[in-house]
Amino acid sequence: MLDDLNELKTFQKILAEGSLSGAARALGTSLAVVSKRLATLERRTGVRLVNRTTRSLSPTEEGARFLVHVDSALEALLAAEEGLVRGRDEPVGLLRVSAPVTLGRRHVAPVLGDLCRRHSQLSVSLTLNDLLSDLVGEGIDVAVRIGVPAESSAVMRKLAANERILVASPDYLDRVGRPSHPSELKSHILLGHLTVATPWALAGPGGEQHRLTAEPRFCVDNGDAILDWALAGHGIMNKSQLDVAEDLGTGRLERVLPAWTAGNRPIVALFPSARHLPTKTRVFLDEMVKRLSM
Repeated sequence: MLDDLNELKTFQKILAEGSLSGAARALGTSLAVVSKRLATLERRTGVRLVNRTTRSLSPTEEGARFLVHVDSALEALLAAEEGLVRGRDEPVGLLRVSAPVTLGRRHVAPVLGDLCRRHSQLSVSLTLNDLLSDLVGEGIDVAVRIGVPAESSAVMRKLAANERILVASPDYLDRVGRPSHPSELKSHILLGHLTVATPWALAGPGGEQHRLTAEPRFCVDNGDAILDWALAGHGIMNKSQLDVAEDLGTGRLERVLPAWTAGNRPIVALFPSARHLPTKTRVFLDEMVKRLSM
């Protein structure tokens, strides 16, 4: 088993250094040992993991996929060792997180900043993207998302309840008027996200339902851009309540049709597996629950 672990460390270091000789120097061993470990690993797995030429070295497709698992495994072992040495359950290593743009900037980034301040051995990598990430392929530890994905093999944990609501700037509503029923929205400018389904399905008092057939005049694939349009008075947007809570509180935005919602979209966390959940992931999830419940 120790030989197997050395092979994995050597494989990881070869790709990090970009050469066998560089890996040998970094590991403090000989080029012959590095070559033998790689050859043994490739023979045991039955696939070529590294493409080697006289000028360059790169992972094969299988090697790139294998590296994701090797990184996670070695990092988990490091975290376990750190916890034993320190005698406490301390988050260590690199935590890779993906989140939607607006939610990520307003809620996820502050949590990660606080965690790094409190835990000196923790580092973070945050990817802000409104599209669902490939957890394994991109090496993501946790993806925070708004709404339950239609298809996903990942483990899911609910972080907070959340509704989508309609909002606009007071300036826009003063100019164009405040609708009293969804049927009046056809005379308004709508701001849409390319990943949010249209028509908007609205639920009102007494179980009344309304499907807004009008297409948004403004469309973009970035949540912050839609928010900027709304704040600038360009129209009405359909947005997660958590994303706009601060702007509603300061009066920069105003809720439109306050008795109506555009659906329940809980904030959820997706991660590859619940077995042996790393301390860094568990601590992050717990802190996100606290943050979103405030």
